[in-house]
Amino acid sequence: MTFRNLLFPAVSALALTGCAAGPDRIASVPTPDVDTGPFLSAELGAVSAAPLPEGWWHLYRDPVLDGLIADALAANTDIRQSVARIDRARAALRGARSDRLPQTGLNAAAGYGRTPEDQTLPGQDRDGGQFSVGADIAYEIDLFGRVSSGIAAARSDVAAARADADAVRIIIVADTTLAYADAASAAQRLRVAKSIVELLDDSLRLTRLRHDAGYTDGLAVARIETLLEQRSAAIPSIEAQRRAALFALATLTGRAPAELPADIGKRDVPLEITEPLPMGDGAQLLARRPDVRAAEQRALADSARIGVARADLYPRITLGGSIGSNAGNLGDLFSGGPLGFLLGPLIDWTFPNREPIFAQIDAAEADARGSLAAFDGTVLAALQEAETALSNYARSLERRRILVTAVQSAERAARIVRAQNREGLVNSLDTLDAERTLAEARAELAEQDAAVSQDQISVFRALGGGWQVSFEGEDEEG
Repeated sequence: MTFRNLLFPAVSALALTGCAAGPDRIASVPTPDVDTGPFLSAELGAVSAAPLPEGWWHLYRDPVLDGLIADALAANTDIRQSVARIDRARAALRGARSDRLPQTGLNAAAGYGRTPEDQTLPGQDRDGGQFSVGADIAYEIDLFGRVSSGIAAARSDVAAARADADAVRIIIVADTTLAYADAASAAQRLRVAKSIVELLDDSLRLTRLRHDAGYTDGLAVARIETLLEQRSAAIPSIEAQRRAALFALATLTGRAPAELPADIGKRDVPLEITEPLPMGDGAQLLARRPDVRAAEQRALADSARIGVARADLYPRITLGGSIGSNAGNLGDLFSGGPLGFLLGPLIDWTFPNREPIFAQIDAAEADARGSLAAFDGTVLAALQEAETALSNYARSLERRRILVTAVQSAERAARIVRAQNREGLVNSLDTLDAERTLAEARAELAEQDAAVSQDQISVFRALGGGWQVSFEGEDEEG
């Protein structure tokens, strides 16, 4: 199955609308060579074929995160801008639909003047007021699809704006979750770094006692002091990263940094989903991702605009009428003044100078081809992003499993060396080496926990965020 096959019926419907008597919008749409199906990077145990749920962040079971995302969706400035663009597209759609309605107008005029002598009846005053009032009505007969094509294009523009808004929501949700995860991971790394410093403090104290007792030299003391200072120096950097993540959370939720609740940064364990991630299949991905839907709707809109351009090759027929009255006195307008009316069709046709119209048609067709190419590119980019995210996540989990084993081994080795050191069976350099290995293993595992959280969020983002496709009936009619 190819995803453009899903687009083809919709575009074909556009091509048939309004073309019986005149122009069509697009003759045919080539089928792309974009196949969808199971993901190549769906590693066993890491993900499942279960559908991606709406509100995927609830899988973390963190009420604080749920509240932050609710705040972001309600107050984020980027989302507010995207909603404004939807409103603008809807206004344009209302304008396009108004072309189906009769166009009416009222006019009135008043003035004072002099009538030429040869146009003045005997006994009539040449000087005086002149008053007039009238009404006009016009209705375009859409024989050649100009109006219907314009409405179809505007309707697709609204759908594209909605998809763009959903894409912004996905980014904001992912960025909010990522900032919260980064803050939690930094807090965990900070806790690990402090525990390592405490452990090295104990080792330094014992090494100094042995040095004072003459069992070791000053070199061992200096080396463990160096290691202690190195690990202590990492703490301010980690704290800065944690605070930066909290500041990002404030911005994403529409707050100033000082307004972020204090309890937001209390979590000191990484975000984690223990079960396999639900992901669906490739076809679901392409139907779900807002950027794919937006590209599809833009292709449909540009194809409809071909019909708008081609309609100018044919006469524009308008049925119209007017009625009015003229009088020298205001009171005579509706009583004694002469009443006139006019009814009939109006034909507006650009002929024989057709070159500007052909140029507009060529431009519209070029836009449609470009939109179709952009659609194909968006589909390919979506598949690549999803495959890459899934692959990175699987490898990240694999690396974490290895690091967990490494930490366990380093802890056993450190316990053995400490016991041997207390009994005087090993020298201080062996003890220092064991402590350094354990510190590095714990710090690396903490960093990998953060990487797993980040890759996990990247998977959900690449899969389209679990956002549901919804269209309002008022935009689908007509």
